[in-house]
Amino acid sequence: MERHVDQRWERQMDWHMWHDRYDAPESPLALRLRQVQDRVRLCLDDAPPGPLRVVSVCAGQGRDLLGVLPTHPRREDVRARLVELDPANVAAATRAARTAGLSAGVEAVTEDAALLDHYAGLVPADLVLLCGVFGNITDRDIERTVDACRQLCRTGGRVIWTRHRNAPDRVPMICEWFERRGFTREWLTDADQVQSVGVHRFEGCPVPLRPGARVFEFVGYEGLRGTGCG
Repeated sequence: MERHVDQRWERQMDWHMWHDRYDAPESPLALRLRQVQDRVRLCLDDAPPGPLRVVSVCAGQGRDLLGVLPTHPRREDVRARLVELDPANVAAATRAARTAGLSAGVEAVTEDAALLDHYAGLVPADLVLLCGVFGNITDRDIERTVDACRQLCRTGGRVIWTRHRNAPDRVPMICEWFERRGFTREWLTDADQVQSVGVHRFEGCPVPLRPGARVFEFVGYEGLRGTGCG
């Protein structure tokens, strides 16, 4: 598989062990995860009756969704695809879905999440998860990914996204990029929280999925230092 990431930086990272940070209850990432899960729960609560589609970009171990879905009353309505490049994380997500009895509705795939082809068949979706993405790609690619959400999200669907507020703080700009493209801000964490979570609802008309389109290069937080984008 062709990988479009900084290979030197990727070799330094164990993305499976990286997820251990979520297990420290008072850590900023653990707080962010709880807030994302709360928003996922509310989005599922508010979704219309019938089948629900969910896609997760750079899904990791799928904790955003799999921390909510097993006990949610809409669990049987959800069909989800978790797209993640790290095989160990995909295996962890697959085990979690199987343990929760969700194997029929939730698939975790080892693929490059930047390629829109991997979402075909499940978009436009009711819920798009972009958690842990915007802090690891350039500003240009953040805007391209926001724009691509018009292909991923149905009218009335939501995007839940995250981004740290370390300098340069791009959260206001990300909100502006969404809102220029027909998304309405529904919720945003307070500005003093280091790890920010946002929810935007799509009020426009979906754009057809562009086969072969790549929307970002995963640079990594450390790789962005010194570029003015980190």
